[in-house]
Amino acid sequence: MLPIVQHPAAAKEFVNDPNRSRWHDQALWFVRSKRDKQAASLPEWEYLRETASGIKTHTIANLAHYLQEFERNATARGAVVHWARDADHHNEIVLRILRDHKTKRIVKSKSMLTEECGLNHYLEDNGIDVVDTDLGERIVQLRGETPSHIVLPAIHIKKEEVGDTFHKHLGTDEGASDPKYLAEAARGHLRDKFLAGEIGITGVNFAIAETGGLVVCTNEGNADLGTSLPRVHIACMGIEKLLPRQRDLGVFTRLLARSATGQPITSYTSHFNGPRDENSELHIVLVDNGRSRLRESETFRAAMHCIRCGACMNTCPVYRRSGGHSYRATVPGPIGSVLSPTRDQNSYKSLPYACSLCGSCSDVCPVKIPLHHQLLAWRGELVGKKLLPLSKRLSMRCASYLFRFPALFRLVGKVGRFALRVLPRWATHNRLNVWTIARELPEPPKESFHQWHRRHRNH
Repeated sequence: MLPIVQHPAAAKEFVNDPNRSRWHDQALWFVRSKRDKQAASLPEWEYLRETASGIKTHTIANLAHYLQEFERNATARGAVVHWARDADHHNEIVLRILRDHKTKRIVKSKSMLTEECGLNHYLEDNGIDVVDTDLGERIVQLRGETPSHIVLPAIHIKKEEVGDTFHKHLGTDEGASDPKYLAEAARGHLRDKFLAGEIGITGVNFAIAETGGLVVCTNEGNADLGTSLPRVHIACMGIEKLLPRQRDLGVFTRLLARSATGQPITSYTSHFNGPRDENSELHIVLVDNGRSRLRESETFRAAMHCIRCGACMNTCPVYRRSGGHSYRATVPGPIGSVLSPTRDQNSYKSLPYACSLCGSCSDVCPVKIPLHHQLLAWRGELVGKKLLPLSKRLSMRCASYLFRFPALFRLVGKVGRFALRVLPRWATHNRLNVWTIARELPEPPKESFHQWHRRHRNH
């Protein structure tokens, strides 16, 4: 896990690279634009969002009932259900299953829960060879990094950098950056890993209480390969992934891919209803890791509705310009800025402020989580517990006072504009002026104050 650094300091390197920051911003806005086109193509889009939100609200309110129903039905289908209270317990359960089968090599499809629990490092420390089979995940794994986005884990990496990584680890041609060539090289590399894998580990997009079944959505088919070749399948899921009925699933599959990548549906929507045959095993690990505590919060409970589509990240102006790694959290962006402080308020106290409160995240959320309201609520919580530095609390109090009096606000604006013309450039554009460093402050006029005054007087 990355050491905890507050967001402004962690974002500095990314922001100070204007080419990467601009490219990252444009790439994610392109995905957001595709999402908008897909949403506009469905007249019932808002009805689907409202329905999904209602289903999630009902499920979370009756979570204990549906968890018991899911366990009962999954067990009846031949699956083995494990309960993990936290990340360490989850990792111990997975390691125990691997040791029971004397396994040293596993193949794993994308799972943000296992990232949250730090499973890869834990297994590697215990002598297990872990191979992430999602292409983006494999790229960041080879580079020794963590995903910067929950759907597009390598969105921060340029194709030339991918080429350098593959040349170093896979032996591709030096300087090669053609996406098709690199994808073919990755396919050949991963195919060997699939054949050598002894156990497959996947995440879970949705679990159906009514049937005890699991649903995994991918665009590369790696989850299917990773579970059809090995004899043992371990599915790791947070307890909030439940849906009550099979018929509820259609609402969410119509929302998920359109919100995530702007496509009508994922290329593969794989259903797992117990072990595939009598010689196979399916282990389902249900993980709490603070979710029950979050459920008790009336203010933040709706964050458990999240289906991990990443739409809030694709639209967030702060995320697009500062990169996912600046959050130093498994789940970055607006939803991560809500979830992370619930686990460690002191370490993630800056994240609710990595937000302009524009409300775009709430507008695009397919399950209608009021993200910007929750981020504002977190600010109140953090200030109330005095977790912010005194300088920030005082500056925010001054700003609050200023915004309450329009006449004073206008006066300060006029004084600021006047100061830009009167003061020399070095007084307003220097390293001590944080605003200048972090934002695009208008350049001061080329003419002196006396020239400006003479010109306007003549008019």
